[in-house]
Amino acid sequence: MSTSSSSFYPLLRNWRTLAFAGAFGLVVAILVSFIQPLEYSSTTRLLITQELGAVDAYTASRSAESIADSLVQVAYTSTFYDKVMASGYPVDESYFSKDDITRRKQWTDAVSVSVSRTSGLLTVVAYHPDVTQAENLARAVAYVLSTQGWTYTSGGNIAVQIVDDPLDSRYPVRPNLPVNGLSGLVLGLLAGAGYTLLQTERLRRRHQVFHTDDNSG
Repeated sequence: MSTSSSSFYPLLRNWRTLAFAGAFGLVVAILVSFIQPLEYSSTTRLLITQELGAVDAYTASRSAESIADSLVQVAYTSTFYDKVMASGYPVDESYFSKDDITRRKQWTDAVSVSVSRTSGLLTVVAYHPDVTQAENLARAVAYVLSTQGWTYTSGGNIAVQIVDDPLDSRYPVRPNLPVNGLSGLVLGLLAGAGYTLLQTERLRRRHQVFHTDDNSG
């Protein structure tokens, strides 16, 4: 019997152990997920353009991407948070902690801003246990970016316009139960396989010791 076959056989023989370990990992992952608050998302997109005069399209696109990258970093700062809260949209500020360190982490978790390299679009995704609050937060972030985004850039003739109104998720998107459940299942199976192989190796060595003692006797 080949080495790979001999290593695989104990796993097949102890499939019940593997099944139990996988199911246990799956259940634990789902339970841990439900401990966290379920959050909805709201997504909006903005287009950044810059008037550069007589330049080629590639240069203009790269310039817009550079500005977008800067705005992504700015969106997670305390000053930007303050402007969002002062934007006039009904965002529940009590949702965020008064402690600066905790509030910054909450803000980073509540808002995601990214750049699409092919289109130069900024995508803003807001998360909140209340879908209405998630939409209000997405609208407020988009509003500040579109009306005051130019103040955070060194270039001139910047235009940031909202091209997609917020789209709310129908169901909670965080935590991601399918992904977390699959991760728990895989980790459980790996742990079960490791335990099975270790036990098999211990029994093999014990058998070798007993066999050696019998032959020497």
